[in-house]
Parts: sequence; C-alpha cells; structure tokens
Amino acid sequence: MVAPKRRSISLPIILSSVAVVLTATLLFGWIFMIARNMESVRETIGGNYWLLVGGIVSFATVISVIVLFTVFLIREIGEVRRQTGFIDSVTHELRTPLASLRLAAETLARPELAADRREQLRRMMLDDVERLSALVDGILDASRLSSGSREPGDLDEVDVGELVEDVVRELAVRHHLEAARVEVEVEAELSFVVDPHALRTVVLNLVDNAIKYSSSEPRICVAVRRCPGDKKVELAVSDQGIGIAKGDLKRIFERFYRVPEEAVRSRHGTGLGLFVVSALVKAMGGKVEASSPGEGEGTTFRVFLPLRDARA
Repeated sequence: MVAPKRRSISLPIILSSVAVVLTATLLFGWIFMIARNMESVRETIGGNYWLLVGGIVSFATVISVIVLFTVFLIREIGEVRRQTGFIDSVTHELRTPLASLRLAAETLARPELAADRREQLRRMMLDDVERLSALVDGILDASRLSSGSREPGDLDEVDVGELVEDVVRELAVRHHLEAARVEVEVEAELSFVVDPHALRTVVLNLVDNAIKYSSSEPRICVAVRRCPGDKKVELAVSDQGIGIAKGDLKRIFERFYRVPEEAVRSRHGTGLGLFVVSALVKAMGGKVEASSPGEGEGTTFRVFLPLRDARA
C-alpha cells in the first residue's frame, strides 16, 4: 500500500510571512506619510492625537497576533506530524512480535514437533512478550510524564554498580549479545539515595538506545563516577554507532522526535525513550546532555544527578 503523501507546510508559512511583511509595510508607510504631512494631520484631527496612537497600537497588535498565530500553527503541524510518525512506529513495533508469536503458536500446535524445537519456540515467544511489555511500559511512562500524573517514586539507597550490571545483563539477553560488548566502569562502593525505578529506567533506555543504534557488533561503555569537587554523580553511556548530526542534538529529547535520517528510521523505535530519560532526570533534580562528533562517529549521553547519601 502506498503511504499517503504529506502535505507541505511551506505554503501557509509563505502566505503568513507575506501577510506579516505587507502589514508591517503598511504600518511603517502610514507612519512615514503622517510624519511628512504633520501639518495637515494636525488640521484634520486637531488635538485628538490619541486616535493616531490608537491606530498605530491596533495595527501593531494585528501584526503580533499574525506572527504568534503563525508560530503556533507551525508548532502544531510539527506536533501532529511527530504523532503520526509515532503511531506508524508503534504499529510496526507491535506488528513484528505479534506476527512472530502467532507463527510460534501455530508451529507449537504440530504434534510431531521435536522437544528442542519446542523449547526454542518457547524462548522466542518469551522474548517477544518481553519486547511488547517494554514497549507498553515505555508508552505508559511517557504518557504519565507528559501529563504530570506520574507520582514521585520512593527514595532508597541504590548500589549503582549492581543496578547497571543488572540492566546490562537484561539487555544482553534481549538483544542476544555477549555481555562483554557492554563495558561497565563504576567507581568502587558508589551508592547514593535516589528513586530506584527512575534511575533504572534511565540506564535501561540509554543503554538500549546505544545497542539499537550501533552496528551488529556494538562496543558500548557505561561509566559512573563521582564528580570531583561537586556533590553530583555522572553517568555516561558511550557508543561507536551511527552518531547524531549537530542540528538534531537539541531536539532528540523532544517527545515523538526521531532523527529523520534513514539510518535511524530503519531501526526500531518510537521517539519516546530519550523524552522519558530527560523527564525522569529532571524529576530527580539532575540534567542530561548529548554529544556526538557527527554522523557515523558515535554518541555519548551524560546524566548528572545530585549525590545524596542515606544520612542526608
């Protein structure tokens, strides 16, 4: 089926720009003509200068409204496009594991199926269910964060090294990777008080992204350390994957946003993972930033969180 062609937003932008320019030209032309013929204006309006001032203010207000409306319209069109892309991505993300589950279920119904093949299909079905569960959890997290309905989690002292190792093991199984593909460097005996679920979600999304947007043999490093001279913890996730163009670095934390390059679009994703990361990090009182030398040169995400200990 041929996808419907997207309507261009260039025409409304051009028309709005022309309207603003014409309106501004009329306003300044009006002021210029009045200034040149001030004597005749005085004779015409007498002492009612407030009419002149009121006209200028009204005209300026019209220009401002047109500009604001144009900006709002462009943003809304962009948001609708991102939501449409999100729906397409989610549909694809759902269709693939569901088709796999159906095929596995139909195959398991064969009585002559060997025991080892049954076990292989069972593991494959569990992988697909885990993938669907992760997708649903990500969408629910994004929905709660964007609506402000997510309740802050309970704070607890977390062993960061143990948490990171647990996440790496889970993702290695999910993506069928050797655990050695993800190098973990955590400062010895590093623990601090934080929302465990939020921190785990942040680490999971960042490492999962690093795996998805790397080659078939990824090399990823997860490093956690105390910031010297500062009461903060730095979590850095680096990869040698497809990288991010500088023009997209400021937008990748927006909800539904996905880098338009084909290298990104051809991979699984919904455009919610980094939005969830950014929102959770802010909720924990920290900040997140991304850097990349350019396309094809890898990416590094750094998360800075306040260092609280159990005695605080």
